[in-house]
Amino acid sequence: MITLTRRNTLGLGLGAAAAALLTSRTAGAADPIKIGYPANLTGIQASLDGPMLNGAKLAASEINDAGGVLGRPIELVVYDSKSDATTISTVASQLIDSDKVVGIIGFADSDSVLAIGPQVQTAKIPFITPGATSPKLPSQIGDDIFLAAFGDNVQAAVGAEFALNKLKAKTCYLLTDIGAEYTTLLSDYFVSAFEHGGGKILERDTYKTGDKTFTAQIAKLKAMPEKPDFIFSSSLAEEIGLILKQLRQAGITLPVVGGDGYDSPLLIEVGGEAANDTYFTTHAFVGEGASPKVKAFSEAYKKATGKEPENAFAPLGYDTVKLMADAIKRAGEPDPAKIRDALAATSGLEGVTGTITYRPGVSVPDKSVSVIGVKDGKLFLADEAAPSFVAEP
Repeated sequence: MITLTRRNTLGLGLGAAAAALLTSRTAGAADPIKIGYPANLTGIQASLDGPMLNGAKLAASEINDAGGVLGRPIELVVYDSKSDATTISTVASQLIDSDKVVGIIGFADSDSVLAIGPQVQTAKIPFITPGATSPKLPSQIGDDIFLAAFGDNVQAAVGAEFALNKLKAKTCYLLTDIGAEYTTLLSDYFVSAFEHGGGKILERDTYKTGDKTFTAQIAKLKAMPEKPDFIFSSSLAEEIGLILKQLRQAGITLPVVGGDGYDSPLLIEVGGEAANDTYFTTHAFVGEGASPKVKAFSEAYKKATGKEPENAFAPLGYDTVKLMADAIKRAGEPDPAKIRDALAATSGLEGVTGTITYRPGVSVPDKSVSVIGVKDGKLFLADEAAPSFVAEP
């Protein structure tokens, strides 16, 4: 049974913050184990963080219905961090100082993790990001930070090898959003892998998060003396649909390849028919013809939310709560230091999005990558692979 409670309005303009108290018949009598869950439920990251939170709530509900962890229910303490660095910092203080959480889960983007990271590391609270994919995050922040997803160097390499081997594309026009950590790193890793495989970048161009028109970039692409075989656009969900529409309206029909920032309903909602012949790397395929494991998750998700999973970030949120709960159980008590050590020792944990194992001293798991394509306005699984070459973080 899930009971939703409302917390008092925070200062500094946070607004109402919802705390999801998840209990079960068997674990309901004991004090809950509090796990912080800051989520960008509004703003530019909402189309990723929203499904991720729904997946997390589903996992928490299942855990509590099965008796909780160490005989106690887990409570996800949820706040909307609004895709805003200042709000993220305020939420972090609330979770650490007032709510006294023993672990924190959150975010689908690296910039948000970088915003919360220093406070989490100073407090020595174990933190898992379900969807941020920068492999640099642990070295940038510290040893209390873990990724539940593959690194951008891995998905970029799969995207490069897909273009080279499946699309038979040897030349590329590279478009990069320079307004986000994720997109700049993904672009750099893609270039390393593509050139390593014998590909050639014919032209590089940029834009910035929030841009709405791409006339100058399209003019440069059309004026190129040698036409590229495809476009790699390192973009976020808010912009990729607009980019695709404007490319197609300008008569450019080249295949477009990108990363998991495309994995949002906005790709087709905004892009429409222009999204056809687009391919992106992500964490799992949740559409028609998905694996039995993903299909079982999708059925449970639909029962809980009334809708199909919107993207792969939904099962990522689910897997991350299961990962945290598993670490708490192996720690033997909800002590942050012991949970952190248990997380680092995770090996062979089966999830919907793959198996999670952390190699000694490495807080990024080795996982395979799905490549999703768009045809006739629908998503399909184009490939699933681990790359043969991966650039260093």
